[in-house]
Amino acid sequence: MATTGTITGIISNLVMVKVDGPISQNEICYINHKAVKLMAEVIRIGSNTAYIQVFESTRGLKTGTLVEFTGHMLEATLGPGILSKNFDGLQHDLDKMTGNFLQKGDYTHPLETDKEWTFKPFMKANAKVKAGSWLGDVTENWISHKIMVPFTFKGDFIVKKIVAAGDYKINDTIAVLEDDRGNEHRVSMLQKWPVKIPIKTYKSKPRPSKFLETGIRVIDSLTPIVEGGTGFIPGPFGTGKTVLQHALSKQADADLIVIAACGERANEVVEIFAEFPKLEDPRTGRKLMERTTIVANTSNMPVAAREASVYTAMTIAEYYRSMGLKVLLLADSTSRWAQALREMSNRMEELPGPDAYPMDLPAIISNFYSRAGFVYLNNGETGSVTFIGTVSPAGGNLKEPVTEATKKAARCFYALSQNRADSKRYPAIDSVDSYSKYLEYPEYIEYVSKVITPDWVDKILLARNILIRGREANEQINILGDDGVPIEYHETFWKSEVIDFVILQQDAYDKVDASTPIKRQQYMLNKVLDINNTKFNFEHFEEVNPYFKQIINVLKQMNYSEFKSEQFKNFEQELQNIIEEKTLVEAKHQ
Repeated sequence: MATTGTITGIISNLVMVKVDGPISQNEICYINHKAVKLMAEVIRIGSNTAYIQVFESTRGLKTGTLVEFTGHMLEATLGPGILSKNFDGLQHDLDKMTGNFLQKGDYTHPLETDKEWTFKPFMKANAKVKAGSWLGDVTENWISHKIMVPFTFKGDFIVKKIVAAGDYKINDTIAVLEDDRGNEHRVSMLQKWPVKIPIKTYKSKPRPSKFLETGIRVIDSLTPIVEGGTGFIPGPFGTGKTVLQHALSKQADADLIVIAACGERANEVVEIFAEFPKLEDPRTGRKLMERTTIVANTSNMPVAAREASVYTAMTIAEYYRSMGLKVLLLADSTSRWAQALREMSNRMEELPGPDAYPMDLPAIISNFYSRAGFVYLNNGETGSVTFIGTVSPAGGNLKEPVTEATKKAARCFYALSQNRADSKRYPAIDSVDSYSKYLEYPEYIEYVSKVITPDWVDKILLARNILIRGREANEQINILGDDGVPIEYHETFWKSEVIDFVILQQDAYDKVDASTPIKRQQYMLNKVLDINNTKFNFEHFEEVNPYFKQIINVLKQMNYSEFKSEQFKNFEQELQNIIEEKTLVEAKHQ
């Protein structure tokens, strides 16, 4: 008998319900309100009272209203047809809804139940399988979408029957499995999984170490992230978080992209919906949306649905990871997810932490980030979820609780600088304040030593040191004046500016400069480090500025030219002439 209850109290979208039977934490229930059912989730349980957060507006609700409990948690529906979809946080298909506003109780099925998919079996009768085993696949856009044994199955199974290759709907039975007790289980292409529980149908989850190429120089060359790694991008409004995310979506070496637009302003989410279908995928020549899924909750949607959206997006990413794919999950913004947690915590009158956020906020963020990772599947294949979230600290304050808590969980910190954005230095990542802890991992050092060059990490650290010394020299120049410091200070500063303009800055809208392969990054980093090691002869500080501006201009032209093309080589020769001119002058003086 299903548990029911009646509403005894309402505080915004927090509702207290007196129940007549057993219920579970995070269980889903429905409120019968004016001929529609409002979806809600149990977030706390008292003696005979359930505290539920409603995923809808609670306007018009009254005490005494009937509530029905379902006996299961908030689940994601997983199967062919997820790609190219626009979902809300509860995985309702937004494209199936009409009107400018979502209506109460207007829920849609996330997938197409009537569409037929061409299934190709991998297994044969009597094969042994377990949760996550690949039974076959269908082609979703151009991706091989594996049909797997449901993640909820426990133990080993025998394939009693599997259908022949052909066209089937997602609810059709494609296999019959027998457990160790002789019970038969019918399996379709469709399965469900609770979004707040990690999918762990893999053999092992080692510490990630494989370099993930993003094509963005300031990330790849100075603050690298790995396949299955975690990072976050804090920054104030207008510092280029959205453009940076678009660049990562287009250029990163990932098979699939999942975007969680969590609590963003409506106009920003509309921009994602409008722009992504138009973006060309430079890796395939097709539309980027073909390998992208968007889970969106705007800031004017109920906070409970906003909180659910990040978990729904992560579950979808883990689902595709189980197929042996490299998934990049981008969340914008986790600050608004944390604000949703704060609102619900305050309504339940919990003991507040810093800035009234929940006391366990660091643990919640850490547990969520830990779901990303690189895994070895049971069949020996590998898959990964790389997670990069953005944080929107009020006033750009990087000491606020969400940023501080995320720092403890994420391995990469990409601090966007208001000063760099104001001076049009994009991406506005401050490479001195930013860091990548993967540079300390022996596994990462060993990997890049093999695939790039043995001294790659040493060169990264050297470049970072040059930038730090350049910043220190610039501070001294600003304090003491141009003629109040030795010429060496000017030279140190401008050598750091060469790295800034040539390596750190990048034009996301230029066909060539938008994405830089790692081999080209290695070539250009060697070039600027050689310039740094060159001893120039300047008789007066006024010579330093125009000379290095010449060098920077030529190097930037090289960035805009096809790698090692005739034009590229001509600029390279021009650069060599400029450098030799100054070193020859030095030789004549000696």
